[in-house]
Amino acid sequence: MGESLARLCRETDCRTSDRGTSDSSTYTGSVRAQVEQVIEVIRPAIQADNGDVVLHDVNEETGLVTVELIGACVSCPASTVTLKAGLERILMDRVPGVTEVIDAGAAKAEIGETPVSL
Repeated sequence: MGESLARLCRETDCRTSDRGTSDSSTYTGSVRAQVEQVIEVIRPAIQADNGDVVLHDVNEETGLVTVELIGACVSCPASTVTLKAGLERILMDRVPGVTEVIDAGAAKAEIGETPVSL
């Protein structure tokens, strides 16, 4: 995980053992809208490390959020840590109903598709 996102995680109240106790009232609307709002808060930290995150889907029934890490995140060995210890942890803390965050880009890599960087 990049230092910027690690710092954001330390500075926010991401109590994974005590979910739902942070002030989630800051984020309003549907689960997808709340996820989008939180990603906008997280995005600058990821961009500071030359990466970015794209929201693909939010399954409001299961709580599964599908994102794609792009840019420097594609080839970064710490991208799984960024996804799980950063994005997932913050989203689960701030958005009631989020149960897991997965990387659509990793799924594509498993089936042989590769991202192209220019």
